Amino acid sequence: MASPMHARRAKLKSHLVSAKAKLKHHVTPRRVLLLATASTSALVLLLTLRTLSSSAAKHGAGVSSSPAPVVLHRAQQQAPLEECGRLPAPVAGALIHYATANATAPGRTAGEIAAAAGVLARRAPCNLLVFGLGHGAALWAALNHGGRTLFLEENDALIPEFGARHPGLAVEAHHVAYLTSVADADELLALRDSPDCTAAAAATDSTHHWLTPGHFDRSACRLAVRGLPPAFYEEEWDVIMVDAPTEEPGMMGAIYTAAIAARARASEPDESGGDTTDVLVHDVDQPVEDRFSTAFLCGGYLKEEVGKLRHFAIPSHREGMPFCP
Repeated sequence: MASPMHARRAKLKSHLVSAKAKLKHHVTPRRVLLLATASTSALVLLLTLRTLSSSAAKHGAGVSSSPAPVVLHRAQQQAPLEECGRLPAPVAGALIHYATANATAPGRTAGEIAAAAGVLARRAPCNLLVFGLGHGAALWAALNHGGRTLFLEENDALIPEFGARHPGLAVEAHHVAYLTSVADADELLALRDSPDCTAAAAATDSTHHWLTPGHFDRSACRLAVRGLPPAFYEEEWDVIMVDAPTEEPGMMGAIYTAAIAARARASEPDESGGDTTDVLVHDVDQPVEDRFSTAFLCGGYLKEEVGKLRHFAIPSHREGMPFCP
């Protein structure tokens, strides 16, 4: 007959076997994962509460029952109010325009666009003068956001089309006329030393400090662009981009006018470009643009050449108008 001690041991052994079976049945990999996740979350919550409690004690404040206001306050400190504003209309318009276009600027490489953008990034917001209403016009205006961008176009039919696509920029697009012809390039290049074409200094005075309104219409130089709007004479231009016309009547007049405007600006230094004017000329792979940009903007002022783009930095010549030193 089994003793009472043996009976109790047998009963305990039976309970242990039963408990082991139940534990094996209930402990599944999924339940272990859930248990671990819950434990981790509890630990993170505990550490967060301890951090907030320590921070509050350090500043002499009690622990808040809700940390949400603290988080919002920090977010407001880190995010300036202007970051929540609307995208500027010219920038938004440019994004939409180029997102739906086949190309940003046909005939322009990524390197050429980047070089021009780099000049604008250094000077903007600034006074930007653009000869031509090409496909990249909206891009230049967007990169000069906050500054003034004036467009001069020889083909008057392009102006209403440009205005329909970019109504916010249409007010700064103006029609101008050229008296030049590519066929006369050699004859026009010889005007570099003509007194009629170098006398722009006489058009400035101590009170105006800039070209007098209507100067180019009165000029006897055949290279002068005609019909420049009053807006042209309202500003001294920090950056001038010669992007057209590429065929007849050629870029000769635009290059010449850019050269005079750059040399006639006031000599007072500014923070971004000193007393210089940055002039960008496209299509310098063409013989006319190559020769005229070198002659009138001066090879000695050439800062950079990327592909078909040349960047000149023209200093003020208030005491005279030589095209090269």
